[in-house]
Amino acid sequence: MKRRVREVIVVEGRYDKNALSQVVEATILETGGFGIFKDKEKAALLRRLGAERGIIVLTDSDGAGFVIRNHLKSILPPAQLKQAYIPDVPGKERRKRAPGKEGKLGVEGMSPQVLLTALERCGATFLGEEGEAREDRRPITKADLMDLGLIGAESRARREALLRKLSLPLHMTPNAMLEALNLLYTRAEFLGEEENS
Repeated sequence: MKRRVREVIVVEGRYDKNALSQVVEATILETGGFGIFKDKEKAALLRRLGAERGIIVLTDSDGAGFVIRNHLKSILPPAQLKQAYIPDVPGKERRKRAPGKEGKLGVEGMSPQVLLTALERCGATFLGEEGEAREDRRPITKADLMDLGLIGAESRARREALLRKLSLPLHMTPNAMLEALNLLYTRAEFLGEEENS
């Protein structure tokens, strides 16, 4: 059974995300490798998520992983950031023809137990393990946004007003906005807030 993690887990790429999603039920965001250095919207979203739920950084143990890790340390407050480390294990992932430059396995090559241990050691908050009731989280949908006039014809001004109100980047696409809303709010919270505004 997968364990639920409260914090948002940040990994380098989609194969890391796939490996981790086999082990935990959590919000997992990809940096897109070094793409994170220029992605102001993702940086703003990470700051917001850090304030709401906390961030766990889980990058490869090679030099590139530490460059990304250090960049995230520079843009996020220390109190909102937890660092999860995987061990240095020589080898290559099955999907690759040759090992990486440093010859180490990355996050995607780690066993489920190693990934869980890394999360436990960094102080991840595992939900539902001490009698906590599981929350039923129906997602906010595109239909909800359509009903609120936030997508579709002539919706741009309303969408930008909402993004301003929620302190989210104004240049978010409707899909990015929907993802952010689902990370930050329950459906009931969002729809209740919208009805009251």
